[in-house]
Amino acid sequence: MQYDAVVIGAGQGGIPLAVALAEKGWKVALAEGKWVGGSCVNYGCSPSKTLIASARVAHLARRAADYGVNTGTVTVDFAKVMQRAHDIIHQFRSSNEKSIARAENLTLYRDYASFESAQRLCVGDDLLEAEKIYINTGQTGMVPPIPGLDKVPYLDTIRILELKDLPEHLLILGGGYVGVEYAQMFRRFGSQVTVVARSPQLLAREDPDIAQGVLDILENEGIRVLLEAEAEQVTQRAGKTELRVKCGDEVTVVSGTHLLVAAGRKPNTERLQLARAGIETSDDGAIVVDDHLRTNVPHIWALGDVNGKGAFTHTSYNDYEILLDNLNGGS
Repeated sequence: MQYDAVVIGAGQGGIPLAVALAEKGWKVALAEGKWVGGSCVNYGCSPSKTLIASARVAHLARRAADYGVNTGTVTVDFAKVMQRAHDIIHQFRSSNEKSIARAENLTLYRDYASFESAQRLCVGDDLLEAEKIYINTGQTGMVPPIPGLDKVPYLDTIRILELKDLPEHLLILGGGYVGVEYAQMFRRFGSQVTVVARSPQLLAREDPDIAQGVLDILENEGIRVLLEAEAEQVTQRAGKTELRVKCGDEVTVVSGTHLLVAAGRKPNTERLQLARAGIETSDDGAIVVDDHLRTNVPHIWALGDVNGKGAFTHTSYNDYEILLDNLNGGS
């Protein structure tokens, strides 16, 4: 099947780009192998901020007496909290799907795409060819090479949203933004929480005084944080997950009912077969692009998290704006 353009990935940059190209009269294909909307809508900012809002309400309700307001015992209906998050996910996902369906000249393929050559893509059972190809496949969670991790039922940012019951004790491997968000959130829901972070501070990209302030807040809320802690072994024992952790010269074991792995993210390129198209990548797997988001293959571009420029919704959308501006004669 011949198209003017194929967009791989229906994320926060890919959807508006595909729609805009179709509105220009181009014949466009959009390939998405999982959920329309990308990570932000389905397991990133939208559900996490929804859960954070519920956790904050519980936290404020428990502190109501400090302000002279008597609320009684505060309990959390975890199933209802999770249902609210899923309702918002489906609302946003449905809105994106409707935008795609309304666009003329735009065909949505619900399958993963991989390169057969620089001009040809395999999408499920279909072969697509295009004059221009845009890659918007985002990032995926990294799984650290810790002995035993592959033998325990650990959570990631997708599986944690499938929980039906509140964890009694949540272990979190990683002290970045995701780990910190879920740590405070689940503590406020009522779980015990332990964070194990390799770096000497939480939120490694932040200034030390900011990181210290965040650490103080978490510890004041009853969260245990282990810094400069190297997880050496993961085991399952008596229905619980145990982490053997080395902190300096000391080795300790922390045990919890659930383990969330939030140890960073990597560009989602493994399925793409980029070598078949001759597309250059960096050492961490990100697709190398110039200031116009063009790869080393002149008719292929990469936008959003997959190009390693910035793993945020607003930067992905800005990439779409850059591409559209260039197509409209901008520089």
